[in-house]
Amino acid sequence: MTHSIQQKLTTEFIGTFFLSLTICTAAVYGSAGEYAPFGIAATLMVMIYAGGHISGAHYNPAVTVSIYLRGACDKDEVLPYIASQVIAAVSAALVVENFFLPNPNLTSPVAAELGNEAVVAELLFTFALAYVILNVATTESTSGNGYYGAAIALVVLAGAITVGSISLASFNPAVTSALIVSGKLTLADSWMHFVPQFVGAILATYVYKSTQ
Repeated sequence: MTHSIQQKLTTEFIGTFFLSLTICTAAVYGSAGEYAPFGIAATLMVMIYAGGHISGAHYNPAVTVSIYLRGACDKDEVLPYIASQVIAAVSAALVVENFFLPNPNLTSPVAAELGNEAVVAELLFTFALAYVILNVATTESTSGNGYYGAAIALVVLAGAITVGSISLASFNPAVTSALIVSGKLTLADSWMHFVPQFVGAILATYVYKSTQ
């Protein structure tokens, strides 16, 4: 079944919205404590299964660019996908700020001192995320694989646990936009997310192509 661009964008919005909502609530404002990475991974996994057959379930501008460079996304869909993802992430951050933040239980915000190690962390785990997605969700030899959502979510889980205290574990320019709106990442520091995320995703595409 062929889906319209409106259906795809709606799916990208919903998936990115709930992913960002979970990140902002569970991790940024600490509602889930040390279990935040598991909540984030679970949300991503179920949203991938829910929307994968409609939009490809990118939920991440860097992933959209990677999949486009791999040849599995139409050029005309790239910018609309990215716009939908960023709008969804910002909307989620605003919902948390205006409706959830007054909750006195949200008292343990995530914190990280960003430095060069944050750039490396975002590059490596965005690379890993895009590399896994390309291999489990866009390759003919893995077509019909029912576990691709779990594989992708586990990359995010591993990254959140491993480098969450180093880089905030975004691996996603849309989520980075939500972190900026939430006040957890300054515009001056945002390049330490945006640049390595796109570089990591692009590198993953070329590594993927060279190994097929």
